Amino acid sequence: MQFLQAIGYFFLKFLSATGRFILFTLRAISHSVRPPFYPQQIIKQLFHIGYLSLPVVGLTAIFTGMVLALQSYTGFSRFSAEGSVATVVIL
Repeated sequence: MQFLQAIGYFFLKFLSATGRFILFTLRAISHSVRPPFYPQQIIKQLFHIGYLSLPVVGLTAIFTGMVLALQSYTGFSRFSAEGSVATVVIL
């Protein structure tokens, strides 16, 4: 009986958390389409979040590409297919 109680307890906790998350999501969506709108603030935030994060995104892409090239070269060298590294990294 303890086993079934534990399963029921965790299932009810899961349903409760899921319901709270759905309600939170619906409230967030409904509040995002209600006035007042602040277009200047939205454009400012888009600039700061989008454009000013490009250096971080670029550095991440460069280092990810280097690691991918190194790992691909190590794996492809076992099969004498080093020429395929560029094709994999470009994808």
